[in-house]
Amino acid sequence: MNPPAGPPGGHPPGPPRRPPPGSPCPRPGCDGRVETTGFCSTRGHRVQPLEPGGNGGGPGPGPGGIPPVPESPPTAGARRRAETAQLFTVGPAGDGLLDLPVIATPSPEALVVTDPRVPVGGKTCGHEGCTAVVGRSYAGQPALPIGFCDRCGHPYDFTPRLAPGDLAGGQYRVVGCVANGGLGWVYLAHDMRLDGNPVALKGLINDRDPVALQREAEELRVLIGSDHPDIVRVINFVSHKDTTSGNGNGNGKGAGSHTRYIVMEFVRGMHLSQVRDRITRGEGPFGEDRVFEYVLSYGCRILDALESLHRKNLVYCDLKPNNVMHYADRIKLIDLGAVRDLNDRTGYVLGARGFTAPEVVRRGVEGLSVRSDLFSLGVTLRTLSEGCRKQPPGLGAESYARVLARATADDPLERFGSAREMAEQLRGVLREIRSLRTRTETPEPSTLFAATATLLDASLGRVPPLERWLAGERRPLLDPGLPEPGRVPHHLPVPYPDPADPAAALLAQPTTSGPRRLIQQLYASGRETIEICFRQLRAHLELGELDAAHERLTTARALLDRPVPYELAGGPARYDWRISWHEGLLSLARGETPEARAWFELVYAALPGEYAPKLALGYCAEKAGAPADAERYYDAVWQRSRTQGSAVFGLARLRLAAGDRTDAVGLLGSLPEVSRHYDAAQIACVRILAGRLEADDGPRLPERYDLAAAFGRLPRLYLDEGHEAGPARDRLEAEALEVALERVAIRTGAAAPAGGRPDGSPNGSPSRGPDGSSDGRPDGEEFTLRTRLEAKLRRLARQAPTPGGLAALVDLANSVRPKTRF
Repeated sequence: MNPPAGPPGGHPPGPPRRPPPGSPCPRPGCDGRVETTGFCSTRGHRVQPLEPGGNGGGPGPGPGGIPPVPESPPTAGARRRAETAQLFTVGPAGDGLLDLPVIATPSPEALVVTDPRVPVGGKTCGHEGCTAVVGRSYAGQPALPIGFCDRCGHPYDFTPRLAPGDLAGGQYRVVGCVANGGLGWVYLAHDMRLDGNPVALKGLINDRDPVALQREAEELRVLIGSDHPDIVRVINFVSHKDTTSGNGNGNGKGAGSHTRYIVMEFVRGMHLSQVRDRITRGEGPFGEDRVFEYVLSYGCRILDALESLHRKNLVYCDLKPNNVMHYADRIKLIDLGAVRDLNDRTGYVLGARGFTAPEVVRRGVEGLSVRSDLFSLGVTLRTLSEGCRKQPPGLGAESYARVLARATADDPLERFGSAREMAEQLRGVLREIRSLRTRTETPEPSTLFAATATLLDASLGRVPPLERWLAGERRPLLDPGLPEPGRVPHHLPVPYPDPADPAAALLAQPTTSGPRRLIQQLYASGRETIEICFRQLRAHLELGELDAAHERLTTARALLDRPVPYELAGGPARYDWRISWHEGLLSLARGETPEARAWFELVYAALPGEYAPKLALGYCAEKAGAPADAERYYDAVWQRSRTQGSAVFGLARLRLAAGDRTDAVGLLGSLPEVSRHYDAAQIACVRILAGRLEADDGPRLPERYDLAAAFGRLPRLYLDEGHEAGPARDRLEAEALEVALERVAIRTGAAAPAGGRPDGSPNGSPSRGPDGSSDGRPDGEEFTLRTRLEAKLRRLARQAPTPGGLAALVDLANSVRPKTRF
């Protein structure tokens, strides 16, 4: 059947029409065909609309025809984006942890797009889940605003429906287009009933598409129910009569019908994609050392907004830089059209390629979970930081990489289990990077590990025991205090019980029972949970019962190795850091430091913002003779919290190994008095200042000013329950006096043996006159030191537990007694 004849000659011709896809290209001399994109398959040029009664294809209008729409140059979209970005001014951030640079904009009218054309790069089709991109340029030619999807054939239309001056809903005066969202153009309008307050109107690209309408209704429902300050707020919902003519998009939309619009608060700011451009250029505050801190602040704020959605069993689905806006010093999640209810497993998911979790790509709505949102956030943060010109200092760069690696793991059960859990680790990494940059602490108590009362130190912070004088070695080197691996598990932080564990309340009760009795009591409870197994394991390690500890770990692993529903958002992950942590403890107890380090690396990968795994890794590196690695771990912990005594003791040991007595004392001396390890650090300072250090050419004695500082600190130490005199103070002072006497003996002659003069006689080196003759008496300084040391050794003799020890200490005191004339 032939089509009806055209209008009689007296009537004007109809509008131009585009040749249908698959038809021959109308351009003279071209043998190509028209593709669904609207471009020629052979030469790539844009196919012009056919004039009524003509063959079209020419650049100019035919007789009685309508001129084609002027083509914008290929770089118009990119130039427009750059010009828009220049409208924003960025001021410095405050000094708070989560503070962001302050973004200011001119009037909202300055953001209006003067040539609302096809979005740069096109848009995802989205019809019935189609992921093809429509409306993008082809072979150097500008994109078409109207056309058909190359994959599914569904029509699209990027033509704005509202014109400047339109009064939508009888209340909102349209100024113009400001952006093109996932569902359609976003317009700036003024609320004529509220003194011209600026608002945003958001319509549909194709409001005859039932899927798009469904997405719009879902977005409206979410927006109305949202009360989070970081999620865009809905104000109203209106419709407006469409005055545009039929545009050939195949949806039958014509003049006289109505288009619906969501009215939202107008957010004046930059999309994070524009922020990313400034980061790449190193522009303003986004080119400073704090840029990674800003990226992490974005992450923490976004996670707070996501958590509010997740609590309502909703997932965002389409998180990407273009859907987050930075305005003033805050952020706002916009474009919630892809939000889905986790209880609804029908339909399809529309998300940006590259930002959608792999399980969602494979399984669609069946792959949706809280963890799929966290994947998208991880990719978003990585996208922002890829162009950073400056990397975080110290361990900060590795911690940042690890937190993103876990968020974007291919297996969803290896990712963070909730937005709150990920936010805790992001804040930890943020605090670490900030502390390493400023060299000032930004502490925050861990919610996963309890600080241990014991110190990762074997001897440095302890007063030497009496055995030090009874062992026969009179001039021992200062022991840096690196504990043996078997003792380290008792000095590391202890994980808090999982609140979801059935025995959490039982384990939270304080107990004075020893490890043996505690094991029995937990068995008597009649329960066998994961946390009970872990607590019994640590008790067995304290008793040295490694086989029993291994059995408890095996049981805990079996309890964890249970099938978890794929869509379960907050359940235990298949990869559980608690198993790796206790595997590391067990390896240390066995003396297997390399194996322990591998397990603690897994814990660090799972918890990049925590102190505990870095402290454990610092010890393992130190034990393995890798001081540079140990330094990075210890320093990250110490700079973040100056109450972490184990970390600063580790740094002090590294300084002593390098022969830097002054720096070691400086580090330990900076431990604040509120720390439970303050007194141990003060004792360690005295021992380091007065200690014999190991050197390549023999023992290295302290300088005179070191000894003077040590004796000056001694009276201020809190020893013997605060008494001015006591056995602990006597031992510590005796140790310092011995080294001081040794140094004087070296100055006055040959190095003195333990408790004797340089020549081996019991009464010290004699004093000499101006002519070099000796009067048989030690000089004044040596006399004083010998007198003091003799008195201290006699006091130590009273502490001897056996008659033999008493006799040995008395003999030692006699050997250092100075010679007198009487």
